[in-house]
Amino acid sequence: MRTIVIQQQTQKQIVVIGGGVMGVCSAYFLAEAGHQVAVVEQRSNVAEQSTLGNSGILSTGAALPWSVPGMRRKILAGMFNQEAPNVLNARFDPSLWRWMRRWMAESEIQRFRSHTHQMQRLASYSQELLEQIQQHFQLDFEQNLGLLRLLRSETELAALAPVQELLTECGVVHKLLDNAAVRLQEPALAGAGKLAGGLYFPDLGSGNCTLFTKQLKAILQGLGVQFHFDSLVTAIVPQGDQVGLHIDGNVLMADAVVCAAGSASAQLLRPLGLRLPLHAIKTYTATAAVKNYEVAPQMAVLDDTYQVTMARIGARMRLAGIAEFGAQDMSFDDKALRTLLKVAHDWFPDAANFNSASFWCGHTPMLADEVPLIGHTGASNVFVNIGHGGSGWSMALGAAKVLADQICGRVPEVDLDGLTVARYR
Repeated sequence: MRTIVIQQQTQKQIVVIGGGVMGVCSAYFLAEAGHQVAVVEQRSNVAEQSTLGNSGILSTGAALPWSVPGMRRKILAGMFNQEAPNVLNARFDPSLWRWMRRWMAESEIQRFRSHTHQMQRLASYSQELLEQIQQHFQLDFEQNLGLLRLLRSETELAALAPVQELLTECGVVHKLLDNAAVRLQEPALAGAGKLAGGLYFPDLGSGNCTLFTKQLKAILQGLGVQFHFDSLVTAIVPQGDQVGLHIDGNVLMADAVVCAAGSASAQLLRPLGLRLPLHAIKTYTATAAVKNYEVAPQMAVLDDTYQVTMARIGARMRLAGIAEFGAQDMSFDDKALRTLLKVAHDWFPDAANFNSASFWCGHTPMLADEVPLIGHTGASNVFVNIGHGGSGWSMALGAAKVLADQICGRVPEVDLDGLTVARYR
């Protein structure tokens, strides 16, 4: 077995496993701290798996757990609904049912509040860091300001009060708008159907996550970060003061390793004694070319009923949502696609060529409590940055900076309570 050693040591030689937005952001802050960094990715470029199908939503207002109070009832109702935000693949899979029981238990109101606070700490911190990086490097990743959470009924409007209170506690800037004010805020909704109101978040709203990740990759290459593509890590093996990565019959040695490998992380970490309730949820996107710019939305939109987001990404509209539980293949569920297109036609029927949209599905790795896992694993010099779920981009930079601070022996600027491996030990 041949051993490969990373050259040009500065402080530490660190390998990041995973070339998605989490891995690339982690590499950025580690390189900025002066470490010699390499990124190992099994695909041929960065952002080719979950990041490729990112919703485009980039807002603290969207960084909330999916498992809201009453989730058990919503999942069961969705089994008999042809237009549901959740699809349950009800085949017999004990591991899926165990995970779902644990996940739905996290929707209990006090747990939901605690998880929201933890996610919001990272999302707010990420927003500050993104603004600094964007200004410093003059990045343009097709970003648009503003997010509107649309409410179809008075029932939804009334149910929003506890969420508003929680957002206020977390310091998230937002404003409740009535029907008329929503249509004024987003003129493209002027001709839309029934609307009870909306929640407006004026800060960062949407952008092109794939483009952002590739721009950050170019910056990293300028900093000397090495990228090893088409390289599948099959094992992480601590060896004294170093860590060996088994890749295609070779061993890559480093002083430390960061596992940001998405769904593959649980299998890589299990031999190290870390058993995580990480489950891959299948999600969907539809992307269509804008045809009528005057009736296309300028800001991002979230449909509260169907939990489908709509965002302008340059000359395209990206629809994203639908959580399919239990599906391990990459086939399209017709019900999920119908729901995406229904929501688009409800709000912006003439904005884009939805009938010729391109579809994508992929697996979003999610921990049962939906809170990211960041920091030391307990195994020598092995760290993690995983489990960010559907709000990953909104938390990515904050999580990466926290991770880099831990590796560098600095005190993070964010409270780590509930974010570390300690909650699984």
